[in-house]
Amino acid sequence: MRYFFALLLGITIGLPAVASPWEKVEAPSQGQSESIGTYNNGCLAGAEPLPLEGEGYQVMRSQRGRYYGHESMIRFLHDLSKSVHKLELGQLLVGDIAMPRGGRFSSGHNSHQTGLDADIWLKLSDGPLSEEELIDVQPLPMVHIKQYKINKKNWGDKQALMVQLAAADERVARIFVHPVIKEQLCQREWTDRNWLQKVRPWWGHYYHFHVRLHCPDGDSSCKAQTPPPPGDGCGAELASWKPKPKAKKEKVAKVKKKPKPKPVPPAQCLALLRTPTTG
Repeated sequence: MRYFFALLLGITIGLPAVASPWEKVEAPSQGQSESIGTYNNGCLAGAEPLPLEGEGYQVMRSQRGRYYGHESMIRFLHDLSKSVHKLELGQLLVGDIAMPRGGRFSSGHNSHQTGLDADIWLKLSDGPLSEEELIDVQPLPMVHIKQYKINKKNWGDKQALMVQLAAADERVARIFVHPVIKEQLCQREWTDRNWLQKVRPWWGHYYHFHVRLHCPDGDSSCKAQTPPPPGDGCGAELASWKPKPKAKKEKVAKVKKKPKPKPVPPAQCLALLRTPTTG
């Protein structure tokens, strides 16, 4: 009966009904970093925390405990923030990376499970934000969603260069941005356009970009994603994302679809979840 009321309360107030067991783990496992499984069905052994602030960057909403990553991701974020700082683009704001042992979130992300994904906001501050500001930073939209066009007031050279700096890094496998942002990047005259192949259009990424690294060398249990198709992705592929005019249809009663069962994590992840933390 208690479970029923907890479930009902979760539905009523819009919170996840049942927390993921990974969200209850407060510390990483011991040992070297190792990404296990796929980006959307895996875990992370030996995670490293990203210090909450460093040269040219700050971690937002640290109270959620999502600032852990594979050591290669932590190094990448340090390197990117130093480059952004050196070019005087502004203060880098880092969002979610992964939980202490990776794994599945109860809501918010399907990926970010192996410590090789990180969200970086396109909002650049002139200087460090206060602790109070970092707790609830408000996003700065780069796209007028309904009009499917760029927000010229917010998007500019600094944002474009920041994405280019990240995508040109050989450790990066993919970067997800809103299709309109990809369109803006395609329209620019770049000396080298090879990195544009990694920049993939995806809905929702209109105020931040999502960096995904390759499986690190030596992580034999990390499952790589199929590489992006050849070319810069600026032609027919990008055009296919543009919304098409919807024809008027007669109203039909909607049939509620059954939720797809979540995939079973690799056996190594289930063992990692049960591994106690030692001091």
